Amino acid sequence: MRPFELTAPETVEAAVADSGTFLAGGTTLVDLMKLDVLTPSRVQDINGLPLHGIDTADGLRFGALERMGDIAAHPGVYPAISRALLLSASQQLRNMASIGGNLMQRTRCTYFRDVATPCNKREPGSGCPAISGANRMHAVLGTSDSCVATHASDVAVALVALDAEVRLVGDDGSRVVKLADFYRLPGDTPEVENDLRPGELITEVVVPRLDFAARSTYVKVRDRQSYEFALCSAAVALDVQDSLVVDARVAVGGVATVPWRLPVVETALRGAPATLASFEAAAALAVEGAKPLSGNGFKTSLLKRTIVRALLELTEGNR
Repeated sequence: MRPFELTAPETVEAAVADSGTFLAGGTTLVDLMKLDVLTPSRVQDINGLPLHGIDTADGLRFGALERMGDIAAHPGVYPAISRALLLSASQQLRNMASIGGNLMQRTRCTYFRDVATPCNKREPGSGCPAISGANRMHAVLGTSDSCVATHASDVAVALVALDAEVRLVGDDGSRVVKLADFYRLPGDTPEVENDLRPGELITEVVVPRLDFAARSTYVKVRDRQSYEFALCSAAVALDVQDSLVVDARVAVGGVATVPWRLPVVETALRGAPATLASFEAAAALAVEGAKPLSGNGFKTSLLKRTIVRALLELTEGNR
């Protein structure tokens, strides 16, 4: 880890007016600084800022510094969000990591984290060795010739499925951005991962009220049962009346370069009977546009099965 200056602003205004990398729980930032992947000369410890609070009165509101474990345990938090948080990491990490920091975490691509290898995210124009290299964990959706790395966050998938927004504060005021629009596809600029402007800070996460989100879940498929990133995951909320699907929300993770909303699957589910056959037909649409690599072709079939499993959990119990 290289030397850096540490400051602790006392107000949001002071934080965004100053320069430096924001530090909350540090569960991603510190790791990357130890690896020399990130080498900030100035770090701002923002844990003293008034960015706390959980409000479930009308939809959900989380201060950006709320810890993942506290949100997961809070009554009234939609099951898909709570479950995504509980499946994210160890209890120690959940007690440290903030919700805002989780949404900003970087990919776990081994090439990105190894400074001895090229990586377009880390050094634009240097190349993406994952495309022809070890790519079993990499994306099949939203990829480009410049990057195939998956987005690492579990809870971002659930939040995108439920139309969450983030409030961003900078020198020129505040703005609200849908989380689905906040993340950027890699395209030719994989180093630009989100819509955050220089100096801006996530201050709040807002999930609009969705009554049928009380019937929601998050399914995570991984190589081992705990403390592992997703091979594939699905966040689903379902409104079923008289054995028909009235409405649905579906997003997936572990298979895409950003948390991946699936409106085509949602449309196919609406008005369909809540049956295995309908679920399989809708899930088959999830792989449209998928581009498997040499080592991750299995993810296309796994993606369909994961969505069906989540839908069945909500209609027939956990299988």
